[in-house]
Amino acid sequence: MRVTSILLLILLITSCKTIKAQEQNIWNGKRSAVVLTYDDALNVHLDNVIPYLNKFNIKGTFYLIGEAQVTSNRLLDWRAAAKNGHELGNHSLTHPCNGQVEGRSWVQPEKDLSTYSVERAVNEIRITNTLLRAIDGKTERTFAYPCGDKKIDSVNYYDALKNDFVAARGVNAGMQPLNNVDLDDVNCYYIDGNSGDYMIDLVKKAVESKTLIVFLFHGVGGEHNINVSLEAHNELIKYLAEHENDIWIAPMVDVAKYIKKMQP
Repeated sequence: MRVTSILLLILLITSCKTIKAQEQNIWNGKRSAVVLTYDDALNVHLDNVIPYLNKFNIKGTFYLIGEAQVTSNRLLDWRAAAKNGHELGNHSLTHPCNGQVEGRSWVQPEKDLSTYSVERAVNEIRITNTLLRAIDGKTERTFAYPCGDKKIDSVNYYDALKNDFVAARGVNAGMQPLNNVDLDDVNCYYIDGNSGDYMIDLVKKAVESKTLIVFLFHGVGGEHNINVSLEAHNELIKYLAEHENDIWIAPMVDVAKYIKKMQP
């Protein structure tokens, strides 16, 4: 009887340790998840970013604008990036933004989202999906809201696109526990002129809190007025590579599929 009690106690302790370990490593066996996203289809993404990510076998998500010259001029380079495991995400056909928002005088009249119909916005995004599929052959991908704008008048145009994408990335900041991630509006940290130390500190906080953290980059070492230095960016990448035992680093589409599977 005493032996049986001891065995039961051992099983209970082992079970508790296993459950605790699973809670500690909820992100595909890691303590945290990091997604690196790059917007607007820039040369620096192909020339500066992807070679450095490849050096450490880290995969990112690149949100392409369908009409961007860098999308068409370097189509073979984007195809090679996709073959190497990077995600080509959808950032719309023309990057329309609501020009009626204060400080948006730069928005061209033909790209003013406030003048769009929902049908036009949806059709242009689907056209971009067709283009991206022609580049990478894939049917699953994620979307990023241009300028973070989600509505035309009072209608959220993405509601008509939920079956076209695994998830959509927004622009609101925040670290998200797995069960709290809204896959229709995934939070991110908008990086503009920040240091490597700042970004690394965010990752440390995500690991400590066992949350998802998404980075939003535009220019990396130039080519965009929203920019981070190449040095700062590479400091972050090097840190992630050195701590991959604790951090799951993957494209948005893979992380979103995992979240969808794991959420109750």
